[in-house]
Amino acid sequence: MKRTMTAFAVTMLAMVGINHMACADELDDIKKAGKIRIAIDLGVPPYGMTDEKLQPTGLDVDTAQALAKDWGLQFEHVPTTGASRIPSLQTGKADLVISSLSYTPERAKVIDFSLGYAVLRTVIAAPKSIKLKSLADLDGKTVATVRGTTHDTQLTKEGPKGMKLVRYEDDATEAQAFLSGQVDIFSTAEMIVPQIDKKNPARHVEIKFVLDNFKLAVGVKKGEKRLLDEVNKWIVANIKNGRLNALNKKYFGDDLPDLILKQEVSQ
Repeated sequence: MKRTMTAFAVTMLAMVGINHMACADELDDIKKAGKIRIAIDLGVPPYGMTDEKLQPTGLDVDTAQALAKDWGLQFEHVPTTGASRIPSLQTGKADLVISSLSYTPERAKVIDFSLGYAVLRTVIAAPKSIKLKSLADLDGKTVATVRGTTHDTQLTKEGPKGMKLVRYEDDATEAQAFLSGQVDIFSTAEMIVPQIDKKNPARHVEIKFVLDNFKLAVGVKKGEKRLLDEVNKWIVANIKNGRLNALNKKYFGDDLPDLILKQEVSQ
């Protein structure tokens, strides 16, 4: 009888262990580690950049640091680019992505998205001398874009057949290609265009037309529902208390649009 009970006890303990492993998820792992690893591209100012002391700063960095602090965790920055943001989640290099990442149906097949915390407008830019009003005007033209971004995806799908896309790994490399005269037309985020113009006013760069407006969200590894729920709770709370709006004012000088302020919480 004693031997039978001992075997039974061992079996029950094993089952408890299995159940614990099944219930354990990334949120548990993050709390246990006491830190949260967040992927941010520092080549997309003012979302991600470095200050005069070469320290990470920008809207995405401030957002990530605020989330980590509110959760009582140490913030660890994981360097990334536009193309490596999603792989950083899939390979376990990062727990979250807060890096000017917008929702697309294609991306939603491989990662989960939080509610929006900011916005991004993508545009086509070129020197003043080049006349462009729509995607149709890009026919026969060479256009630079950043690999893995929403504007890369959109141009690939919607651009005219005669358009040639040249892909760069990050915004800084693309900007340098334009400034050096390697390309004349490029897609980018709206706020980057004035910065490029300041670096080389002789190029007379300007926004030609808007590609789209995107809701920026936090990227979460597929299936991590508890972690996603906690991120959404944090975003809702910080929209209500005005913190995320204050960050938008700090870096863009205006309030968040209704696209963020009045989004459906049930998303």
